[in-house]
Amino acid sequence: MSDSLTFKNKSQINVVLNQQKRDYEEPITVKREAESRHYPLEQIEAKMSKLIGLEDVKKTVREIYAWLYINRLRKQYHLKAETQSLHMLFKGNPGTGKTTVARLLGDLFSEMGVLSKGHLIEVERADLVGEYIGQTAQKTRDLIKKAQGGILFVDEAYSLARGGEKDFGKEAIDTLVKHMEDKKDEFVLILAGYSNEMERFLQMNPGLPSRFPIIISFPNYTEQELSSISEQMLQEREYKLTSEARRKLSRHLKQKIAENEKTFSNGRYVRNIIEKSIRQQAVRLLREGVPDRDALLTIRASDIIFSEDGKERQAGLLDEDLDMESIL
Repeated sequence: MSDSLTFKNKSQINVVLNQQKRDYEEPITVKREAESRHYPLEQIEAKMSKLIGLEDVKKTVREIYAWLYINRLRKQYHLKAETQSLHMLFKGNPGTGKTTVARLLGDLFSEMGVLSKGHLIEVERADLVGEYIGQTAQKTRDLIKKAQGGILFVDEAYSLARGGEKDFGKEAIDTLVKHMEDKKDEFVLILAGYSNEMERFLQMNPGLPSRFPIIISFPNYTEQELSSISEQMLQEREYKLTSEARRKLSRHLKQKIAENEKTFSNGRYVRNIIEKSIRQQAVRLLREGVPDRDALLTIRASDIIFSEDGKERQAGLLDEDLDMESIL
């Protein structure tokens, strides 16, 4: 008797008993019923479809799923199946979706049974590095333990190597490397940071590249993609831009991309603009009196204020802002 496996919701396993004896297990049931054998992929595809851009990143995630799925199938046929590490490097500027994709991968690995929990533990240098000898290794071990069954996401990982040989950051690296080998099936380690800094980080640690077979680059968003992200954020919050406001935001985003600032935070920058505009709209509506439904929905060009306009706030509020005491 042989068993065949299909994925079900919440990674339940459906066991189908086959009467005919075989010298291998029947892999994936060919019955085309309501439950999909590719349920984990369908779930992550649905989530990724909401992400603007990142086409190459999405392609890599699909490749990871396909590799895991086919490897499992080969094992069921008693064929050789390569055991590859799932530890990864994410390279890209802030606000390009690295943390979001890491969470989606956690969900995928949990659904497929690769990880028992699939949760994400996000840390940075300060969380790993201690102030005296021995403290760093213990702090790092504690976080690895916390990440068991899920993903340990180290942001700005290159900062661990900035202090040279005597810096405690090296102790954190050594501890991470040891545990990612000893417990490679118990958690996934993702090191993330700026592209150039991560390249230098790998060059300074020759043994690292081979330990991270999956390297994903996250490009900056285009002006059109950032505009789409802003529209998506507004729709989720039930707001809309006037035509003038949309043009104003588009011109500004195009300018920011042309400036090519290293610290430009992409989607995070757009989110900050939207949230600030919503606050400005609220102040304006208080000044104008009791608003109707359309007024509550609408963001005007005058509501959109960019962080570069901070000079206008050196003496306090902008001219068009209201003294809240005069309103109340």
